[in-house]
Amino acid sequence: MSRLKKRYEEEVRESLKKKFSYQNPMNIPELKKIIISMGVAEAVKDKNIIQDCVKELTLISGQKPIVTRATKSVANFKLREGQAVGLKVTIRGKRMYEFLDRFSNIVCPRIRDFRGFNKKGDGRGSYSLGLPDQQMFPELNLDNVKRDQGMNITFVTTAKKEEECLELLTQLGLPYKREN
Repeated sequence: MSRLKKRYEEEVRESLKKKFSYQNPMNIPELKKIIISMGVAEAVKDKNIIQDCVKELTLISGQKPIVTRATKSVANFKLREGQAVGLKVTIRGKRMYEFLDRFSNIVCPRIRDFRGFNKKGDGRGSYSLGLPDQQMFPELNLDNVKRDQGMNITFVTTAKKEEECLELLTQLGLPYKREN
């Protein structure tokens, strides 16, 4: 069992139960999955970019990503139907907790000018954030990274309200901005 999963089972569940006074233990929110996605618009011009991004996202997440393709042709963007436009990977279970642990303890302190993430979720129990580049992940060899590539990370929980989701992620170690 991963360190963060063990902490969730022993400490975080009890803390959430007391704070929100849940009667049923099945109502206590938990982390369901983490989705990491990259939009790779330059892949239209150069085919090798998508392979580089697949390698980097595989190293970051621990599993191979899915290549997302364009559903429609758009002439203004020189985009044809079926061309690769992005990557995404869904992490669940043990890998999910290990990724969140590495992300909050190793990656977040390496983000330039980082003071915490914004406390604005989607209002329905999930939280999304964007990173400007992938170079803060220690799994990547910076000599092999050819260009900066941003990514979106979405934390999907079973929480019904935004407040419950933010409290769960805070107790799991995700750093948020402090209110003054």
